[in-house]
Amino acid sequence: MIKLASYIDHTILKPTTTSSDIIKLCNEAAGYGFAAVCVPPTLVAVAGEGVKGGDTGVPPVKVATVIGFPFGYSVVAAKQAEVEQAIADGADELDIVINLIDLREGRWAELEEEMAQLTERVHAAGKIVKVIIESGILNDEEIIRCCKIYSRVGVDFLKTSTGYAEKGASVAAVELMRQHLPAGIRIKASGGIKDAVFARALIAAGADRLGCSASVAIVEQKDNYV
Repeated sequence: MIKLASYIDHTILKPTTTSSDIIKLCNEAAGYGFAAVCVPPTLVAVAGEGVKGGDTGVPPVKVATVIGFPFGYSVVAAKQAEVEQAIADGADELDIVINLIDLREGRWAELEEEMAQLTERVHAAGKIVKVIIESGILNDEEIIRCCKIYSRVGVDFLKTSTGYAEKGASVAAVELMRQHLPAGIRIKASGGIKDAVFARALIAAGADRLGCSASVAIVEQKDNYV
C-alpha cells in the first residue's frame, strides 16, 4: 500500500501568504512525505530553501508554483516572463492556467500554440508542466478537446482546477480525462479536496497527484493509504 501523502502537493496560494507560512508548509511537507509544496511565485525561492532540510527518509520535496494564476487570461508574453522567473527562482514544477477566454471563443489553435511555447521552455530547463484547464466549468466535449490538444503539446500533467472557480475537482472529470489522455500524461486533481475519502476516490479514478490545502487534516484521518 502507498501512503496518500505521496500523492499530495501541499498547497498555499492565498494572496496574504507570508514567508513564515511557507517555512511551515515545507516543514509539514518533509514531515508527512508530501510530493511537493505549491506556493505563490514570489515565494518560490523561500520554498526552495525551506525544502532543503535534513534527511527525513523520504524522497525530496519538490517546489511547485503557478503561472497565469488564477484566471489564465494573461497574455502569452506575461506568462513567459512568469515562467522565466519561476525557473530562475528554482521551481521544479509549474502549474499553468490556460486562457479560458480563448477556449470560450473557440480559439483552440491559440490555446495549443500558447502552451507549446511555454512547455518548450519549461522542458528545456528540465522542469515539469502541469496545465490547469478548470474542468469544473467545462463541458465534457471541452474537456476531451483539452485532452487532445495538450497531449499533442506533450505536457506532463493535465490538472483539473485552480480552486478559484465555482466547482473544483470531480471523480467524473478525472475519469473522463484518464479515458482521453495517453498513459504518459498524468492527472492532477485539485479544488475542494477536504477529506481522505474523496482523495482516495480521485486516485481510484486516475489521479496521479492531488493539490490540497487541507493536506495535514487529510493524512491524519484514520485511513491514509491507497
